Amino acid sequence: MLIMVGSWGVGWLPHVPESVLARSRLLLAVRVDLVGVVVCTVFLALGSMLLVRSWLRLGQQLDGRWTTHGVAARRAALRWAVPLLAALPIFSRDVFSYVQQGRMVAVGLDPYTTGVSAVPGWFMHGADSLWAESPSPYGPLFLWAAEGIWLVSDGRPEVSTLLFRGIAVVGMALCLWAVPRLARAAGRDPDRAVWLSITNPLFLLYMIGAAHNDALMMGLMLAGFVLLVRPGRRRPQALAGLVLICLSVAIKPLTILMLPFAALLLPAGWAPWTTGRGMPVRARFGPWITTAVLAVAVLAVLGQLSGLGFGWIAAMLTSGDAAFPYAPFGLIGLGVGALVDLATALDARTVAGWCYTAGTVCALAYTAYSGLRRHVSDPVWTSAAVLFVAVVVAPIIQPWYLVWLLPLVAACLPGRLEHPRWFGPVLAGSVLLLTGVGVVDQIAVFQWIPHVPVRLLAAAIVLACLAYIVWWDPHTSRVFRSSARPAPQEVL
Repeated sequence: MLIMVGSWGVGWLPHVPESVLARSRLLLAVRVDLVGVVVCTVFLALGSMLLVRSWLRLGQQLDGRWTTHGVAARRAALRWAVPLLAALPIFSRDVFSYVQQGRMVAVGLDPYTTGVSAVPGWFMHGADSLWAESPSPYGPLFLWAAEGIWLVSDGRPEVSTLLFRGIAVVGMALCLWAVPRLARAAGRDPDRAVWLSITNPLFLLYMIGAAHNDALMMGLMLAGFVLLVRPGRRRPQALAGLVLICLSVAIKPLTILMLPFAALLLPAGWAPWTTGRGMPVRARFGPWITTAVLAVAVLAVLGQLSGLGFGWIAAMLTSGDAAFPYAPFGLIGLGVGALVDLATALDARTVAGWCYTAGTVCALAYTAYSGLRRHVSDPVWTSAAVLFVAVVVAPIIQPWYLVWLLPLVAACLPGRLEHPRWFGPVLAGSVLLLTGVGVVDQIAVFQWIPHVPVRLLAAAIVLACLAYIVWWDPHTSRVFRSSARPAPQEVL
């Protein structure tokens, strides 16, 4: 509830004539006044950190009782998500870029060759200027849906936000259906897997609160894996699983890297890996060919229906024009580009682009190596590893990218790295840190409100809560102690 109320004062809201909330006297009274902004900033920061603490305490209280009380993790995910449905977009304003890209498709522009700056009023409608010149990184199915949402909403941001949030809710529902089934098939506790990945505050805040399309991408991908590994499944079910993963590619094309490993599950699911046999290299080419033909067919149909064809391939390879300095390859590209620009006649952006291309080549090379090596690990685990490498070598790393990996790690076959000591503290610390980053970095206020002091206030609250949770809270602090082996109830 604190997060929901806080979002009304410092969440993202385009101030355009079509917006009902932008003309609301009650809402404007909160958003234009410094006192209202400060109160809402406190609510958002405090509520977000309390959500992280509640998640940690839920995991501690359920440890050792997952079989009898584990359903509480699923109920918590649903109950915590409900207030976020009434919140203004928080932690990201990507949803407004979705709207403008759908608008581009509706007026006949190609979002794979130009950015949202091609349509008038894009900035007033809330799209981030960082991506204004970048081609769309999304697949044809999502852009087709975005076109429909633009036409239905008629440019009203409240309607379009609710519809995109509805897509995120569908993705969450698919995840809640798929994760426990995938974990159960792997011999893991299904409710613990749900707690680690879907009840996780990062999922709730960035997927539901920010209305990201990643939720649907994940839901389709995970549901596809469930159909592939389900015991006793028949080949049509397995092929349907591959179709679902192809649909996830049509939402966000990065998941195309998972198709070679999902294909390995086509003949017999997880059976070759549970028995330790694996799959010989020669035996992999049949499933790969079948999967390639199916993927081309599905994506060709969607490209034809949406009118966007296969333009997403070129866009995916060139969408790294923007870079974040805290992404390793983003930092390398910016640094090398600046140095070469000083020493030669080459343009810094061109050199940085070469570095980003090198990162793409590294991701593709690792994918090929993982698929062709003699002993392939569990395909679900390998999919997570390939996705992790692709994220690390990308010029842009967003806080919610961790959410992509958690369901795959939580529901893959048990392996040699089962329950490492560092996993609990690292995961809890990452969730705390990335939640805090979202609070501080994504506060939306009017130009006359002093932005820096408001951010500093949010940062102070986040740091105070972080210090309390890590060092002073008698319960949650046990998660972060590494001096001694933690007791079972203190392990995440």
